[in-house]
Amino acid sequence: MFKKLPLNLLIFAALLFSKETIVAQETDTKIYDIISKISADSIEADIRKLVSFGTRNTFSDTVSDKRGIGAARRWIKSEFDNIASQCGCMDVFYQKDFVTKEDGSRIPKDAWVVNVVAIQKGTKYPNRYIIMSGDIDSRASNTMNFKIDAPGANDNASGMAGTMEAARVLSQYEFESSIVYVGLSGEEQGLFGGKGLAEYAKKNNWDIIGILNNDMIGNIEGVDGVISNRDFRIFSEPVPPTETENERNMRRFYGGEVDGISRQLARYIHKTTEIYMPEMNPMMIYRLDRFGRGGHHRPFNDLGFAGVRIMEAHENYNRQHQDIRTENGIEYGDVIEGVNFDYAKKLTTVNAINLASLAWAPPAPAKVEIGGIVEADTKLRWEAVKDAAGYKIYWRDTTAPQWQHSRFVKEVTEFTLDGIVIDNFFFGVSTVGKNGHESVVVFPSGTFR
Repeated sequence: MFKKLPLNLLIFAALLFSKETIVAQETDTKIYDIISKISADSIEADIRKLVSFGTRNTFSDTVSDKRGIGAARRWIKSEFDNIASQCGCMDVFYQKDFVTKEDGSRIPKDAWVVNVVAIQKGTKYPNRYIIMSGDIDSRASNTMNFKIDAPGANDNASGMAGTMEAARVLSQYEFESSIVYVGLSGEEQGLFGGKGLAEYAKKNNWDIIGILNNDMIGNIEGVDGVISNRDFRIFSEPVPPTETENERNMRRFYGGEVDGISRQLARYIHKTTEIYMPEMNPMMIYRLDRFGRGGHHRPFNDLGFAGVRIMEAHENYNRQHQDIRTENGIEYGDVIEGVNFDYAKKLTTVNAINLASLAWAPPAPAKVEIGGIVEADTKLRWEAVKDAAGYKIYWRDTTAPQWQHSRFVKEVTEFTLDGIVIDNFFFGVSTVGKNGHESVVVFPSGTFR
């Protein structure tokens, strides 16, 4: 059939088919390439190096080159600097804030809380940032004791090593948006490092896609006896704490109790993992963090940014926040023997593929609105995203944890789902890039008729 068409029509048809194929693809081969490059050996070497500093308590020695948090953060920065020199794509710097005893009950003395930041600038949206963090600091039973050994092999050399490995691998690629790799300090004393960086980001008008906080990604043996190298948890709070009273009131009538920006980020990670790493079992936990607790993503949430915590599913409390000792035949302490490096590799990979997918994706649609009250159909509209290949409309049962249904639509900013009654589902819209990568889904924030 094509032989009878003029050459210009043949070219047009080929381009059209190619574009549709790209948009419709479910996977990107570059993501599988990233998966193959993450190294358990590299992660192990970094964890062992971090453990070798003896303690990384935020208030430990800052002068020594062999012991304490000062030596640890200088080494981390040197590793980021090496990556930057190889790719020519990364800015590396310290970000710090001064804390005093008056700032919290876990601060034994005045000190600088110093974060190590590496930014891989995006080619198209340099002011859009997706962040991966690990914690530099460690602690023993008494967080105020900054002299005792506190190896912090799993909590949180594992998360820090994973962040460094993600930087090594992803620095080999170019992305449209910026990726931030950061070692945060002061976590055990009150999330001070995260607070400092979140405020820095807000002051500098960063457009943050989200933060992936990695805290304890190396243990597979739970204190409850469960052993699993496939399960992991994604913690996310339901709605931003910065929402207004009017937004809270609207939820009574329109829903959205579990559809805040952090929850949508968690769903994105869950979906990406299931597509590219089906051997893993991501567990969506509908809570900010573990019961009554909060991780280093919380300061970002506090300022209205999306953020989640990624961590192991089965914790061993004998290895967390413990002096190294043996009592009644039980070994305590966060030592290197408690880390499974292959598992740490898997969770590092989860981070890397989501960082890449989000950094390759276009911005999410703005001002998503919904209509269809007392009608047989549901209508959605949104603001156009420049250079988007199209958009994906999602919907699900109101009790479903994940998006169940979707429909791709091309370069439009309004669409009607015929026969889909607004009362029975929740809806959202994402942007699809010409490379097939999608933004995070946006839940409607307004209505129209």
